[in-house]
Amino acid sequence: MRDFFVKITVLFIVILFISSCNAVKRVKDDQYLLSKNNILVNGEKIKDEEVAGLLSQRPNNMGRLALYNLARENPDSFYVAKLDTALKDINLFERIISKKQLVQVADYKINFNNWLMKTGEAPVIIDENKTKKSAERLELYYDTKGYFNNIVEYEVDTTGQKEKRAVVNYRLKTGPAYYIDSISTAIPSKDLDSIYERYKRFSRIRPGQRFDLDNFQAEKERLTTIFSNNGIYKFQPNSISFDIQRDTTLGKDQKMPVQVDIDNVPERDGDSLDEVAYKVHHIKNVNIFADYSFNDDISSLQSIQYDGYNIYFKDKLKYRPKALTDAIAILPGNVYKDSERSLTARQISNLKVFKYPNINYVYVDSTDNQLNTNIYLAPRPRFSLSFSSDVVHSNIQDIGISPSISLISRNIFRGAETLDIAFRGTFGSSSDFDGQDSGFFNIAEFGADVGLNFPRIFFPFNTDKYIPKSMAPETRFSVGATLQKNIGLDKQTLNGILRYKWNPNTKRKNFLELINVQYVKNLNTDRYYDVYDNSYEDLNDVGTKYAGQADPAYYDENGNLIIPEGTTGFTNDVLDGNISTSTDDRNEVSRVEDQRERLTANNLIFASNYTYFINNRRNFNDNNFFQFRGKIEFAGNLLSAMAPILNFDKNENGDNLIFGVQYSQYVKTELDYIKYWRLSRSNVLAFRSFVGMAIPYGNADNIPFIRSYFAGGSNDNRAWQPYSLGPGRTDNINDFNEANLKLAFNLEYRFNLIGDFKGALFADAGNIWNFLDDVDDEAAVFEGISSLSEIALGTGFGIRYDFNFFVLRFDIGFKTYDPSYQKSKRWFTDYNFGNAVYNIGINYPF
Repeated sequence: MRDFFVKITVLFIVILFISSCNAVKRVKDDQYLLSKNNILVNGEKIKDEEVAGLLSQRPNNMGRLALYNLARENPDSFYVAKLDTALKDINLFERIISKKQLVQVADYKINFNNWLMKTGEAPVIIDENKTKKSAERLELYYDTKGYFNNIVEYEVDTTGQKEKRAVVNYRLKTGPAYYIDSISTAIPSKDLDSIYERYKRFSRIRPGQRFDLDNFQAEKERLTTIFSNNGIYKFQPNSISFDIQRDTTLGKDQKMPVQVDIDNVPERDGDSLDEVAYKVHHIKNVNIFADYSFNDDISSLQSIQYDGYNIYFKDKLKYRPKALTDAIAILPGNVYKDSERSLTARQISNLKVFKYPNINYVYVDSTDNQLNTNIYLAPRPRFSLSFSSDVVHSNIQDIGISPSISLISRNIFRGAETLDIAFRGTFGSSSDFDGQDSGFFNIAEFGADVGLNFPRIFFPFNTDKYIPKSMAPETRFSVGATLQKNIGLDKQTLNGILRYKWNPNTKRKNFLELINVQYVKNLNTDRYYDVYDNSYEDLNDVGTKYAGQADPAYYDENGNLIIPEGTTGFTNDVLDGNISTSTDDRNEVSRVEDQRERLTANNLIFASNYTYFINNRRNFNDNNFFQFRGKIEFAGNLLSAMAPILNFDKNENGDNLIFGVQYSQYVKTELDYIKYWRLSRSNVLAFRSFVGMAIPYGNADNIPFIRSYFAGGSNDNRAWQPYSLGPGRTDNINDFNEANLKLAFNLEYRFNLIGDFKGALFADAGNIWNFLDDVDDEAAVFEGISSLSEIALGTGFGIRYDFNFFVLRFDIGFKTYDPSYQKSKRWFTDYNFGNAVYNIGINYPF
């Protein structure tokens, strides 16, 4: 499979290279292919993407041009003509191919050529009219930046270019810039004028500022938002205009007085059109129509008043009044604010028991500045059942199928609560596991979860002062159970979570898990060495050396340790001193046994954690954004505080036990930062950094396996397989190499290839180490700044196909710097296709 992907990749690159060598095959003798645009402003070349986007013609994507050039011109007429010739000589072909098949072949070739031309990109031929239009656009653009006397010239330059290729140079002289002088206003509405004066210190246009049309547009948007949120109902943005006085005669003072005009609102009265001054509006009544449908007769509804709101309903109110009014940001008696309308709609949607609400305003009779607010709530179905099935991929799971079924019950306690019950399963395949009886689907997992969501902070005291309803607070109680089969090592997991969530704004989120309890029980630990081959081979290599000293019953007829009797007996004898071994061999047996105990030990984790998340991405197409996640978790502290009172049982090491299980105690913190830079319309540079550390203390000497870190894999360092990198400078000593400290840095350059095919060049750096735990192997322990020399570096390239709703990803990673080698051999030792790692992933790694 790996050789197949290598061949496909090389073939793909060769085809593009050969095709690109003949990029001008469709360019006529009197034409030039546009190879580059140069924009020089006052003699200085600029690379501003916004300015470059003004040009009518831009150079070809060479991959798409190559694909276009592979197609035949006028394929319909060409292949039809060939078909006619073949049909005339049908006697020659009838013994080989039928007439119907000939037609199908011709049709296929025509469709394939059409696909090549549609997916590819026709050569961009320099056009005089389009070049002139581009120059005019540049001139107009710099007009909007205050350079009203700018001059643009252009030329087609073939100097130093290959055959039939040329560069277009645009040379622009800006001339003097114009600046804003004084700012005055003409606002006939007293209410508007008062609001303007209150907020004018935040104006986007200021005296002495260089003229920039974008600032005037931003000021218009700012004023519209301010007026709409300070009582001005139905404010019209076209009421705002700017009277700018300018004299563009050279030699004059480049100062421009500006007058801000905000006209009254036009209002039609019969055949005449009058102007009416804008007024501040107030909310008189807020009417909430619960269980509303368009067929309802409003006059037949019952009503109650609660906390100043009027609630209308049919027959019986199905919701507690407070559950409804808490979601309403519009307050009776307050000044009209358009933002409160949007906030109310969002908060009602967050309840998850109503469809998107209909909110409108009507004038109170005989008034021109009093409004009644009507909020119509259409409930969702009380119960809903859904089925889903996903294809999943992760760092340790090559492929998996995950069917699930979920039931949602809404408004459980009449407070807009939701109850969800889910049953799920996964059948997967992983090459990281090996066992005697494993087939293709060697991973299975079955689970069930029950969750109860409250649209508020469920806490003994009132938190509204700190977390107001505008932050969409939510409380979730959940319990779940999972049975996992990893080809022999069966595992049961029970968990319970009390989680709070609130969003200060659309960019920031807070998660507080006050209680996060997880119990993991391993059921089939005797098959450990059947599953984890590396551990067995390491132990067996030592065991065969001392077969003469050990009990013969430990070995089979081939002289290998028997699982589990031989592996357990030999390990115990070595560690108890019953078998005399070298120090190195005893340390090796001890290491293997420590790893076995960690992977088979039952775990009890009683933790609390807090996560802060911020993401300023505006939409899916925004490729200039950053994302940050910070998390801190404490485990075992409450249990340790209660230990003197509850008098827990203890193990031989003096550690506290609960139901026979040693509970974990640690502090864990993570910092995850992602940044995207949009380099051009189709090229993106993406960066990620991750720092994670978990320190055991008190009742624990190490971190539970499910809370530890690993390195390698398709979403991490792609030059190493999952769990195969580290710790430190060790060389894949365990089946699953994990530790409690991790550093990871990723840099990826993404670009378009052909159509929906994308390309990427990447560099992944990082490693894991043991830090302040019970591991004493110097090669695996973080010892300070010097250990940073053990950060591994993987580089490579990838090809992706964008299906719009997900991205299928194929990456090849090469070990560029491998810390497991001696220092003199770490660079490029395994930098070849034979030692490369081939990753198949879904969506981008970060």
